[in-house]
Amino acid sequence: MGFNCGIVGLPNVGKSTIFSALTSIQAQAANYPFCTIEPNTGVVPLPDPRLEVLAAIANSKEIIPTTIEFVDIAGLVKGASQGEGLGNQFLGHIRSVDAIAHVVRCFEDDNIIHVNGRVNPQADIDVINTELLLADLSSVEKRIDRVRKAAKSGDKAAKEEATTLELAQKYLAEGKSLRLCPEIESFRALGFITAKPTLYVANVTEAEIKSGTNESEHLSALRKIAAQENTPIVTICGAMEAEIAQLPKEERSAYLEELGLKNSGLDRLALAGHGLLELITFFTVGPKECHAWTCHKGATAPEAAGKIHTDFERGFIRAEVIGYDDYVQGKGEAGARDNGKLRIEGKTYIVVDGDVVHFRFNV
Repeated sequence: MGFNCGIVGLPNVGKSTIFSALTSIQAQAANYPFCTIEPNTGVVPLPDPRLEVLAAIANSKEIIPTTIEFVDIAGLVKGASQGEGLGNQFLGHIRSVDAIAHVVRCFEDDNIIHVNGRVNPQADIDVINTELLLADLSSVEKRIDRVRKAAKSGDKAAKEEATTLELAQKYLAEGKSLRLCPEIESFRALGFITAKPTLYVANVTEAEIKSGTNESEHLSALRKIAAQENTPIVTICGAMEAEIAQLPKEERSAYLEELGLKNSGLDRLALAGHGLLELITFFTVGPKECHAWTCHKGATAPEAAGKIHTDFERGFIRAEVIGYDDYVQGKGEAGARDNGKLRIEGKTYIVVDGDVVHFRFNV
């Protein structure tokens, strides 16, 4: 679908362990920095109970969930923006993703080396943020003189970009991540790393997950940081998720139920990544398959159709739309139509999460 989330953090915080469990791809994991150099990618199905309901009504032979891609990016260290620890290569990988899942170590374990000698969420976040800020500042400095020259010649677009770059330079010099500034959309349009949507992934102990209480001081500290930034946070025990990932699919739900959990941490991470990117899900339903699709919130019907096939968008005629609840209440398309709940929508229609859609097109 083209939507992806990069998993970043210091070395040995549990990034590759979480990624391996998340995607069932065994990303290389070792107890030393820089064991992961090339980014590993994995496509993860998004859990959505609505699919089973729709498929049962339509007697669909196959269920196809929507997906989100996760990219495991090697650990950043202090000096990455200057090339330390293959930093320039890693920063390049971060620039290519749509959003960032920042894994923060919130557990103590003498057997797993901490790159800075001790567990400290605030210090760890500061290291990563500083390197990303410096990388963005370097990007501004490389672009601003060229854009200013174009602006002086009367180029209107260049004038606007120069104003945005100067503002970004000011914020970055003050140590502010651009995603926390009012002009975030302008910064995001210019591709700055610190303007990307971000969430924190707290890697905690199994005991904390099972108890749901008695948080460690490290997790409490991360929650305060996330609250101050208004940044989402997902709590995961990487080691436990790795164990769950090894179980047969039919046994995973029973195991989670024993632990008193409704969803695995990985399911919550996939959903959080989907929400972070402001994505919604719509469905195409029939006897052959029940298929979930992803598009950005606010997408028009033709734009959503293009997520299925570019011909659908190019030759878009109309969309036949039934809301999820209406489809279920009508026990299918025919019943929804009889209830007056099937709508004919045109090119300006904004797709709503849960819409069941049949696109008409002609190429």
